[in-house]
Amino acid sequence: MENIEIKNRLTKLRKTMKENGIDYYMMPTSDYHNSEYVADFFCVRKYFCGFDGSNGTLVVSSDWAGMWTDGRYFIQAEKQMEGTGVKLYRMLDAGVPTINEYLSQNMKKGQVLGFDGKVISTEVGEELENALQDNQVSFKYDMDLAEIVWEDRPELPCNDMYVLSDELCGKSFKEKLSEVRKAMEKSKSVQHLLCKLDDIMWLTNLRGGDVECNPVALSYAFITMNEFFLFVQKDEVTDTVRKYCQDNEIILKDYHDIVEFVSLYDYQGDTLLDKRNVNYTVYKKLVQAAENKGYKYHIADDPTELMKAIKNETELKNIREVYIRDSAALTKFIYWVKTNVGKVPMTEYSAAMKLDGMRAELPGFIELSFPTISAYGSNAAMMHYEATETDYADVKPEGMLLVDSGGTYMGGTTDVTRTIVLGEISDEIKKHYTATCIGMLQLANCNFLEGCYGRNVDIMARQPLWDLNIDYKCGTGHGVGYMLNVHEGPHNIRWRMRPGLEDAVLEPGMIVSDEPGVYIEGSHGIRIENILEVVAGACNGDGQFLHFDQLTYAPIDLDAIDTRYMQPKDIKALNDYHKMVYDKIEPLIEEPEIKEWLKSATRAI
Repeated sequence: MENIEIKNRLTKLRKTMKENGIDYYMMPTSDYHNSEYVADFFCVRKYFCGFDGSNGTLVVSSDWAGMWTDGRYFIQAEKQMEGTGVKLYRMLDAGVPTINEYLSQNMKKGQVLGFDGKVISTEVGEELENALQDNQVSFKYDMDLAEIVWEDRPELPCNDMYVLSDELCGKSFKEKLSEVRKAMEKSKSVQHLLCKLDDIMWLTNLRGGDVECNPVALSYAFITMNEFFLFVQKDEVTDTVRKYCQDNEIILKDYHDIVEFVSLYDYQGDTLLDKRNVNYTVYKKLVQAAENKGYKYHIADDPTELMKAIKNETELKNIREVYIRDSAALTKFIYWVKTNVGKVPMTEYSAAMKLDGMRAELPGFIELSFPTISAYGSNAAMMHYEATETDYADVKPEGMLLVDSGGTYMGGTTDVTRTIVLGEISDEIKKHYTATCIGMLQLANCNFLEGCYGRNVDIMARQPLWDLNIDYKCGTGHGVGYMLNVHEGPHNIRWRMRPGLEDAVLEPGMIVSDEPGVYIEGSHGIRIENILEVVAGACNGDGQFLHFDQLTYAPIDLDAIDTRYMQPKDIKALNDYHKMVYDKIEPLIEEPEIKEWLKSATRAI
C-alpha cells in the first residue's frame, strides 16, 4: 500500500528544494550536537520517510529518495518505509554505495547539495566537500527546509536544569575544568569549543531534560584559560543553577547566541575542537573569525570524553550499588512474566509498562535510560523494536520475550537485556541461545593485556556464533554513562572499525556492555546483555593484565540452555555466574516465593 502521507510530505519538500535552488537535500539523525538520541524537534528524517531508528540519513532529489541505516535497523526500516517510495540502502552490505559514493556518482557538475549545517558534524561536512570536489558541487548549508514544510513541528525542548553535588560526582566542576585546561595546554590551545551534550553535563556537574531518556540540556561550552562560557536556554536556568554558576564563575550565555559569539570573539590564540561533535555551521563561523585574527585550530578528540569514560572511585562505588538494585528489580520482573504468562492478559507493551513501573519504585530513580524494548517472538529479530500503546503483539505461553531495558538513578545508569522463555521452543533456538550465553560469559571472563582495544577481545563473544556461521550486525559493547547517556565512548567492543567510530584502549574504571545475540528475521531474536567494569589484574614481566568484573546480576534462562552444545568450562562459567547472582540478589528479595524461584533459576547444571 502507498504511504500517501509521506509521499505528500516529500512532494512539498521537493517543491521547496526547487524554489531554493537545491538539487539534493540531506537529513541525518542528529541535533545541533551530533547526539545519538534527539528531541522530537530534530526528527526531520522520520517526518519525511517514516523510519524512527536512532541512526539513519535520508537524501532526497527531484525524482529519488534514499535512506541509509546500519544492520540494527534493516528489518525495522523496511517495514516503516513500506509504500513511501524511499529506497533503503543497507550500510556495509556488499555492493551498497555510501552516501558520499552515491552523491559522487549521481550529482552533476554545478548542482547544489543542501542541508541544515547545524545538524551536520564538521567531520561529515568535510567528507562531503572532499567527495564532491570533482563534481564541482556547491553547498547550501544555511537552510533548514523543515522549518518551511513541517507545519506542526514540535517546539525546541526547554526543561529546567539541576545540579548534582560534588559528593555524588566524586569531583567538583573546578577540578574537572583544571584537567581540561591542562589538556588544552598540551595541545597548545588557549580556547576550546565543547559541543557534546553529555560531556558538557559531566564537566559542569549539571543535568537537564531536553532529550528523552538522556539527562542533558541543550548547551555549548566555550573554555579559555581563565573563563568558562556556558550557552543554555535562559528559561532552563533555575535559581539554584544560577547561583551554582555564579559560585563557580560560569558565565551564562543564551543558547541561540553561539554562532554570533564564535563569529565575534576576540581570539587570543589557537582553538581546540572536535570535528565529530562541532556542527558544520558553527565550525565555519569560528574558523573564519579565528583565521581573520591570524590564529588556527587544533583538531583532537574532546579531552572530556576519556575523562568521562574512566569512572572515579565515587562513581564506581555508586554504580555497583545501583546495578545490584536494578538487577533485583529485573529478576522480580522475570519471575512475574514466567509465572503470569497465559494466566493474565499480557502484551509486549503491558510487560514493558510493568517493568518500567517496578524500576520507578527504586530509590533515586530519575528516568528510563532508553525506551524499554519488549519484543515477543519474531519481533525480537528487530534489534531496536519498540512496542507502543497501539502497536504491539500479545505475549503467549510459548516462544520467548526479549526485554532490553535500563534506568538512570542518583548514582548510575543501567542497561541490561534478558531473553525469557515462555513455553515450548525449538532445538535450533536452544542452540542459538546457548551459543549466545557462552559468548557473553566468555567475553566477561577473559583476561587481556593493558593496551588492548575492544576489537582485540570482540572475538570472545562472537566465536561461538561464528562457529555456527551466525553473526549479529552491530557491535558487542558500548560504554555507559554515569547518570548520563546509556551509550558513550570512546571505548567500545566491535570487530569492524570504520571512519567516524570512536575507539580507545580499555582502561580500569571503564564501563562497557557485553551483548552478543542472534537475529533471525521472521523467526526469533536472542540477546543476553550484561554490563562489565574493566579492572586491573596481575602485573608481571609480561605486562599489566586486565579483566572484567560483572555489574549485572540477573538469571540467564536455563530453560533455553542445552548442555549438548557446551564444554565443561562453559557449564562452569554459567554455574559460577549464577552463584554470584543468587548471592548478590537474594538478600534484596523479600517475597518467599521469588526467593524459592531464584534458587531454582540459578541452580547448578
